[in-house]
Amino acid sequence: MTENPLPQVEFVVRTIAQTAVANEKYFGDLDAVVGDGDFGYSLARGFEIVLSDWDTFDRTDAATFLRKVAVVITSRIGGTSGPLWGTAFLRAATVAAGKTAIDGETVVAMLRAAIEGIQARGSASLGDKTLLDALAPATDEIARQVGLGSDGPTTVRAAAAVARASADETAKLEARRGRASYTGERSIGSVDPGAVAVAVIFEALADAWPAAS
Repeated sequence: MTENPLPQVEFVVRTIAQTAVANEKYFGDLDAVVGDGDFGYSLARGFEIVLSDWDTFDRTDAATFLRKVAVVITSRIGGTSGPLWGTAFLRAATVAAGKTAIDGETVVAMLRAAIEGIQARGSASLGDKTLLDALAPATDEIARQVGLGSDGPTTVRAAAAVARASADETAKLEARRGRASYTGERSIGSVDPGAVAVAVIFEALADAWPAAS
């Protein structure tokens, strides 16, 4: 996608962080329906630190930068979100290591590694009503767009649409992970806040991507 991957990686991480902070109440309200309501707060507090420490991160290369962000996320985001999101960034960094350029196929590989990390760390699978139920379909759509030769803005916008539709579909699922799983069938009818967060982040990336390209 770019000959110097760091600026684009920085753009994505900053957008994720800003979106998490801006949607603290929205994500928290979604989580309060059947969860403990702290998802929005925890995510916002962690990514606030990412933003406040932004200039201190080692930018030797994209992988090093992502690893530093992962450390902050893992250590400063409360509950289960910190380890899950931190693992995602760390696994993505592993794929980016040694890359002097990041093309579409590498982006897909980074996202798939992040998904595998989340699955392993959270013992979660597709259909368990987690962020995976939006992230995995969005990643599949990115892979499809890359195969079609689509440009960056088109690819991200298509992924955002799939993420939103997939997040909406989680209302039909029964939660099998996290605090919401304690409510059993009562979790059916409400969307998963993590999946919605993924959709909102992709939408924010899609809105800003043309300016960053």
